[in-house]
Amino acid sequence: MSKFWERHPFWSLIIVLVIAVFIWAIFAPWPSGITDMFGRKKVFLNALFSGVTLGALYFLAASGFTLIFGLMQNVNLAHGSLYLLGGYVGYQISIATADASGNVVNYTFWWLLAFVGAFLACAIFGMFLQYAVFRRMEGDDLKQTLVTIGISIVAADLMLWYWGGDFYTIATPQWLAGPTQLPLATAVKSSGDVVFLKYPSVRLLILVAAIVIGVLMWLALNRTRVGMLVRAGVDDRDMLSASGVRIQRIFILVFAFGAGLAGIAGVVGGTFQSLAPGEDTSILLSSLVVVIVGGMGSIPGAALGALIIGLAEQFGSVYLPTYAPVLTFVIMAGVLAFRPQGLITSGR
Repeated sequence: MSKFWERHPFWSLIIVLVIAVFIWAIFAPWPSGITDMFGRKKVFLNALFSGVTLGALYFLAASGFTLIFGLMQNVNLAHGSLYLLGGYVGYQISIATADASGNVVNYTFWWLLAFVGAFLACAIFGMFLQYAVFRRMEGDDLKQTLVTIGISIVAADLMLWYWGGDFYTIATPQWLAGPTQLPLATAVKSSGDVVFLKYPSVRLLILVAAIVIGVLMWLALNRTRVGMLVRAGVDDRDMLSASGVRIQRIFILVFAFGAGLAGIAGVVGGTFQSLAPGEDTSILLSSLVVVIVGGMGSIPGAALGALIIGLAEQFGSVYLPTYAPVLTFVIMAGVLAFRPQGLITSGR
């Protein structure tokens, strides 16, 4: 960071000013002029938190993708299918004990079990992909691309056949269904009472969970022996194998973990929004953009890229609805033009 400040003092100053203005917009009361230009502060704060929580969803999906694609150099374009499969499996588990009226006994347990089941189902599918596909096509990006595209098409048709074209939503437990009041003022009434922002509790919980998962993943890759072996195996697979390490077993486990994260993201997506055919392609595209913007093989890069893309989508839909669909691709094009390796490199 200090090197960036020394080499780019002007842009560093611009970044500091933008951050300062952003913090002021979050915590300070808005004067009438700002409200006339950008609408009520409540709209701004809702877009902000929606962007951050959407970024948490993108991070869960893209972090698994950056492990598989950016770190292990496996072009897995069936990653979106893992997301949708995890969402469907989580939905089925969450309603496993529903009665005729749709009520589920001890729904909190089954909702949490949905995350575990989705992770395991997608991890097993990921182990199959690594063992049956990528192990036989190491270093051949074109074959991996074509084969995984075919797998994603077949998987999409099978899921459409089994679950149909309906929209599914994973309900949240009762204790998470309501909003949580945050210490952020949105307006001051004429009586002097302060109105605070209320935001869905389940989104805040999943945001915290995504942060915890991201920190644990970074620690695992950079502070443990397994992480060291994974990074060493990517850099020089033959040398590591010659030292007696079963590199294929490690790669299968890492691939399974990345696929399992996509399954967890599917349950999160089914809770945030809904599950339907086509969501696999959408999340794959978003994961690609996040990894390209943040940096391939970098967990902090995936987090930063997911945050940027999530905020861009939400603020774009509120303040620039006409141009919102292309805003994320403008950001990606800018990153590719000025920093093609991504905002944060993996450091390998």
